[in-house]
Amino acid sequence: MRVKRMTIEEGKRVVISRFPNFHKSGSVRGMRKLYYGDRCLLVRCGDYIYNVSPEPYIYNQATI
Repeated sequence: MRVKRMTIEEGKRVVISRFPNFHKSGSVRGMRKLYYGDRCLLVRCGDYIYNVSPEPYIYNQATI
């Protein structure tokens, strides 16, 4: 699956900071392999990438 993007304003609206995250310079492939699994839903908002798998509607709202 692809990492989608979300603006900071949209992220604040859905309170994206409550989800696990890592910095944008980190390895998406490594985080999926070691921690989140291949089917995780990742959204980049600002300088961080968030795992929003528990609430997939957030992933669907984000743009490509």
